[in-house]
Amino acid sequence: MKFGIIGSGMIARFHAEAIAAMSNGSLKGIAGRSYDKTKTLAEEFGAQAYDSIESLLADPEIEIVTIATVSGAHLDPCIAAAKAGKHIICEKPLEVTTERIDEILQVCAEHNVTCAGIFNRRFYPAIQEFKKAVDTDRFGKITMVEAAIKWYRDQAYYDSGAWRGTWELDGGGALMNQSIHTLDQLLYLCGNVKAVTASMACQIHEGIEVEDTAVATVEFENGALGVIHGSTACWSTDGHPAEVHVCGEKGSVFMADTAFRVWDFLEEQPQDARIREELMSGSAKGMGANDPNAIDFFGHQRNFEDVVSAILSGSEPLTNGTEARRAVALIRAIYESAQNNSKRVEL
Repeated sequence: MKFGIIGSGMIARFHAEAIAAMSNGSLKGIAGRSYDKTKTLAEEFGAQAYDSIESLLADPEIEIVTIATVSGAHLDPCIAAAKAGKHIICEKPLEVTTERIDEILQVCAEHNVTCAGIFNRRFYPAIQEFKKAVDTDRFGKITMVEAAIKWYRDQAYYDSGAWRGTWELDGGGALMNQSIHTLDQLLYLCGNVKAVTASMACQIHEGIEVEDTAVATVEFENGALGVIHGSTACWSTDGHPAEVHVCGEKGSVFMADTAFRVWDFLEEQPQDARIREELMSGSAKGMGANDPNAIDFFGHQRNFEDVVSAILSGSEPLTNGTEARRAVALIRAIYESAQNNSKRVEL
């Protein structure tokens, strides 16, 4: 299937790299705010540069559009793409409020197009093994979970774009921008959240409206209790990996980025030796923890390929719009709690 990209910045380049590596898709063209930047990027990837979003969406050859604009500017291009009959793959977050996401999903349903989010960390082998362990009840009753995103962004990062660190266009700070992938993994593994209680602050950065540090306690519908730590104020030379921990009466697994630190079950199974051999962490360096460019496009490629396969088979992609909504709903509940003196907020 042929792709178009809306956006011409760093994330658009990342999308172009992922599409170029796909087995079931190719890049037809790119449209962005700056035609000069769009033309340069398009030429690099052998694609067509369009002088407007409207002209890209009018191209009948383009079947899928990826949205690579800033977080709080996803609504308009998503709706325009849906009305043009294009399937949509949108960067995280799908939008910065659940109300805006619901508007996108309604228009996509009315025009019978697929809408999917980008949660590339769902597609690494370790998370798939983690999910199998949960789904086959290897943990027994899940009792305690944790998501820890102790990252660092310098002041120059926030100063590099007027949209960064704003409620309107960034949608939040360390949670909505940096932690959302890990929170999506937490929900993917452990199910729906019942309620949250949270605190947040801006600890070290200047001139931003949003949090650079947040902590929440989480009550899951399955009875598990959890803690979320999200920050861009935790210095590390190489960057701390983002971690997801799940503990239960029969097992504990700690995952650091795309590999395991702990894989430990009361009842051993044949695949455990292979998992420890192939998927145990050999590095403490965090993927994108200090530098947002320091990630590979493997997860995006697999995310895109999954959406194409779903469209062709008439099924739902793993990161469909409803799934993409869940992490935003959780983050907004955390913000509501923190902004109301750590009030317990039910989802």
